[in-house]
Amino acid sequence: MANLFPEHLAGLTLYEVNIRQFTPSGTFKAFREHLPRLKELGIGIIWLMPVQPIGLKKRKGTLGSYYSIRDYCAVNEEFGTLQEFKELVSEIHAQGMYVLLDWVANHTSWDNRWVGEHPGYYRQNERGDVFPPFPDWEDVIGLDYSNPDTCRAMIDAMLFWLKETAIDGFRCDMAHLVPTYFWEQARVELEKQNPDLFMLAETDQYDLLDHVFQALYDWKLFHAMNEVAHHKISLYDFQNQLKNQLDHFPKTAALMRFISNHDENSWQGSELERLAYALEPFAVLYFMLPGIPLIYSGQEAGNYKRLRFFDKDEIDWKPDKMFPLYQKLIELKKTNPALWSSLYGGTCQTEVLENGKSFLVYRNRDAHSVLSICNFSGEKLKISINNPLYYGDWENILSGERERIFGNSSFEIAPYRFVVFQK
Repeated sequence: MANLFPEHLAGLTLYEVNIRQFTPSGTFKAFREHLPRLKELGIGIIWLMPVQPIGLKKRKGTLGSYYSIRDYCAVNEEFGTLQEFKELVSEIHAQGMYVLLDWVANHTSWDNRWVGEHPGYYRQNERGDVFPPFPDWEDVIGLDYSNPDTCRAMIDAMLFWLKETAIDGFRCDMAHLVPTYFWEQARVELEKQNPDLFMLAETDQYDLLDHVFQALYDWKLFHAMNEVAHHKISLYDFQNQLKNQLDHFPKTAALMRFISNHDENSWQGSELERLAYALEPFAVLYFMLPGIPLIYSGQEAGNYKRLRFFDKDEIDWKPDKMFPLYQKLIELKKTNPALWSSLYGGTCQTEVLENGKSFLVYRNRDAHSVLSICNFSGEKLKISINNPLYYGDWENILSGERERIFGNSSFEIAPYRFVVFQK
């Protein structure tokens, strides 16, 4: 039986924390000072990128990759101590938020303690040498899950964090590279420690939702949004891709929607760099679609740069128009069941309007509805509403004003702007 998406998370927004770049010191203690701001933003779930010590051997850059784990059951001393991590988790919980820890199960650093203590945990070539999973991942080496001892050791490491720090679940790195039988075994044992365990997979393989994960990545529409912004595909193409996705995605799970994350920001460009003028309408759109929305570190501050992945590159925290926009969208997601994730949300109907220049999303669950229209053109558009499905009295979530939509109603939307109504 599939794991149902947890109902208590259905209205929440996920926030990815890059501890290294978040503050000048890059520590747990310094990040704690941001928790009230994230609470004010409305965040419900904090995803912490890996906090373990980073490999020294074949390290990339000056500080190395978070995803090159040297010891699964220890804390990177650059960030702080295990006690300080526990205090951070406790404070996040006290603020009414949940915590996910990023988990790297496919590979370790070359100097992970397992290399010397348990060489049989690793994949080896015909000469008996360990090797990277891919040629350009030269700072890590792959684990061998055909060895039952590897499975046991990894589950024990995950249990350590559940028992010692009371985290609420895991975001699992490159989950499709690890055999499904491991994840199935792990899920059974981890649930004994935390029956409400939440697991997010970095994958687009739907079969991993059968017995293990409750959410996975939406790369398909992420790439489609970038392509719309660069006029490589039309909104009609985007609509077709969305329909195909919703027709086939399991109803008991959720897709994680995003316009940025640590990989895309560092390697493909910040959301402003990729989406340009279409940033704000796409920020609205991805919150309207079925799924759980993600905000990456700095996204609410209008981050304009690619954060370096292997070196210090502090986020420029500044007041920005994106903060109040995300705040409104997060609150709408939380309070209007039409936008809730998985089975708990409403139906989704879309229309492409004005000859392919704007995109309408209508969500409905019982007496709750959300109607959004985003203008993806450089023209002011006069939008006419002729579908009785959308008629009624609505509240504009940005202005707070009431508006009645009825036959042949029309209103103007400025270039690259939007309207969002709820009832």
